[in-house]
Amino acid sequence: MPFPTAFTARRRRHEGAAGRWCGLVVLVLMALEAGAAAETSPSDVAAMRAVAKALGADKTLGWDVAGDPCSPKRWDGVSCDSSGRVTAIQVGARGLTGTLPPEVGDLTELTRLEVFDNKLSGPLPLLPGLSSLQVLLAHNNSFASIPADFFKGLTGLTAVAIDYNPFASWTLPASLAACASLANFSAISANVSGTLPDFLGAMPALQRLSLSFNQLSGPVPASLAGAPLVQLWLNGAHLNGSISFVSNMTSLEQLWLHSNEFTGPLPDFAGFDDLWDLQLRDNMLTGPVPESLFKLKALKNVTLTNNLLQGPMPQIPNGLHADIEADTERFCVQEAGKPCNPLVSLLLEVAAGFMYPKALAEDWRGNDPCMFPGVTCIQGNITGLTFANKGLSGSISPAIGKISSLKVLDLANNNITGTVPEEVAVLPLLTKIDLSNNNLYGKLPTFASKNVAVNTAGNPNIGKDAPAPTAGPGSSNNSPSGGSSSGSSGNNGNGGSSSSSVGVIAGSVAGTVAGLGLVAALGFYCYKRKQKPFGRVQSPHAMVIHPRHSGSDDMVKITVAGGNANGGARASETYSQASSGPRDIHVVESGNMVISIQVLRNVTNNFSEDNILGRGGFGTVYKGELHDGTKIAVKRMEAGVMGNKGLNEFKSEIAVLTKVRHRNLVSLLGYCLDGNERILVYEYMPQGTLSQHLFEWSENNLRPLEWKKRLSIALDVARGVEYLHSLAQQTFIHRDLKPSNILLGDDMKAKVADFGLVRLAPDDGKCVSIETRLAGTFGYLAPEYAALVSS
Repeated sequence: MPFPTAFTARRRRHEGAAGRWCGLVVLVLMALEAGAAAETSPSDVAAMRAVAKALGADKTLGWDVAGDPCSPKRWDGVSCDSSGRVTAIQVGARGLTGTLPPEVGDLTELTRLEVFDNKLSGPLPLLPGLSSLQVLLAHNNSFASIPADFFKGLTGLTAVAIDYNPFASWTLPASLAACASLANFSAISANVSGTLPDFLGAMPALQRLSLSFNQLSGPVPASLAGAPLVQLWLNGAHLNGSISFVSNMTSLEQLWLHSNEFTGPLPDFAGFDDLWDLQLRDNMLTGPVPESLFKLKALKNVTLTNNLLQGPMPQIPNGLHADIEADTERFCVQEAGKPCNPLVSLLLEVAAGFMYPKALAEDWRGNDPCMFPGVTCIQGNITGLTFANKGLSGSISPAIGKISSLKVLDLANNNITGTVPEEVAVLPLLTKIDLSNNNLYGKLPTFASKNVAVNTAGNPNIGKDAPAPTAGPGSSNNSPSGGSSSGSSGNNGNGGSSSSSVGVIAGSVAGTVAGLGLVAALGFYCYKRKQKPFGRVQSPHAMVIHPRHSGSDDMVKITVAGGNANGGARASETYSQASSGPRDIHVVESGNMVISIQVLRNVTNNFSEDNILGRGGFGTVYKGELHDGTKIAVKRMEAGVMGNKGLNEFKSEIAVLTKVRHRNLVSLLGYCLDGNERILVYEYMPQGTLSQHLFEWSENNLRPLEWKKRLSIALDVARGVEYLHSLAQQTFIHRDLKPSNILLGDDMKAKVADFGLVRLAPDDGKCVSIETRLAGTFGYLAPEYAALVSS
């Protein structure tokens, strides 16, 4: 089947010649890669020799400490790149002893450090120079300590496992917040102490957090809901407080909170469509089991035993493993699905106002409300509720107004907040209501009973408006209004500095594709290789932290999330049409990526001609600089000019770049829609396009690219395309690969750009009909894309 390209006749002859040489180029490159490796970096050689001696790998693994770790024969478990730099040490479960020396920190191109399941001891060394390190696996060793600023400089991390090490007591350091690409963090049984920091909720890529069996304390901050977690393991960690922080974490698939000291009710689980494993046993949770829990279709395992749960016993669906039967005596009735006595249900509504306190749940058992401590009955009717000195918090439930026989209500000496409900005041038989020594406020309602004795002494705000929020007894650290993720982002946010390369993309420049056979052939060659990244970790979309409708750039700070990451982050693909009004409109709801038009005008000097980097089929690319010196690139398009096709490419670019993240794919930092403005913001690539270096080097006063550098660039492009085509969680086909869409950074590392023509790759590999009409400048169309197109 011929490739479905749209080249003109003029270009067919030129590209045909290049195509005929593709096979030969692949053979040449393979030979070069195998037999003409670059000389190993002397600093890496010295560092690896120190590592070999410290680990005892010279004896255990046969590493020749007098030789070269990369050539002529690579050391077992060591990987190197084409430029002679060590990129991976993978020596897990190899019976190593000794220590991990600080010289590891000199391996500045190291991306994977795997020393798990050995017998290493001593401290973990500081590794501040390893900004390229993505995966650190050091679990199941005997490391004695971890430095307080261990994560400083490790901004490229995507996965960390340091479980089961006898570290000296340590707390999660603030430097961890700067690891914006971190998707997996596991420190089970690692002697972590202190409280969980707010910055965890501001980590945009964090999907799996495992801190089981540690010495933590306090409640879980509500801000944790800001992280896109799918797995949260906090079991056996000595935590307490409410689990209301879970309420908005609807992306969770696995939640382990068992064997802690959590109190209060279970949250509503409506919307937790992917939750399959829920472990809540061995806590002090109270209140009824929400009906929404057992309606979850994905749910397979639930443990709720050894809590203080109340209300009716839930009906367990077939096929669901649940241990709830062990606590049947706590439910009002022991037959699943049967309702409680209506008065018991009414008292549970009253308890809900106080957040189902442990003081009531411990003693309220069975289906006879008149047997509940604090409840007085006459002939089966509730006449008194005496809950003084119970340490109650929360508010007075309007449900009390449904107990028409109530005569006495005593809530003295608690920490109750809020107002006195009108529903309580209309009770016809009420004779006494004691609300003294609480934190009530507002005007008292007029009581229907003329003989009622009301005591509100010790409530300084009775008769006044609501006081300003404080951290007093009536507030909860776990309430949604508690520490927000945005607040914590401001405090911990970027760890001040991400050392990732930040910059702006040069726009798509129309140009010849001569010479791209080299890159294209190698890209297809690498596409056929299969790799298995650790846990298929995911990294985030980049973040632009800025008020959406603000005109000031004083607060702008861009963090390139995961310049070295090899994963993708989930993002909604809900598009909305732009209106004619001058306001920002979401195209893709994915993180804080919206930037105001005024900010972009400011940083580009109102889109000055002096700031133009290049022009492409649908827009112009401008260089911009933030107040802190960070350089960005701003690709500006006008909807009225580019039409529907350009708008579709605009949407496509955002949709793809919020799902994939790789060190050889250009990073999207943000976007803006304002009236007819369609603007994309990218990282800046200061060395421009590969096209400029191949075909326009003389005009641009550049040196011709050396063959070794060309090979390095080809490998970078191949890695990016391979990831895009086959390794990302959601794979895509580029469809427009050419020298002008390959960008070069300061270190001449290459990144693939321009994703406007990208198409989703089918999962099953079957032939599908995909639109192939290309627009703008023409480039190489991947053969695997052609293979998917039905004739």
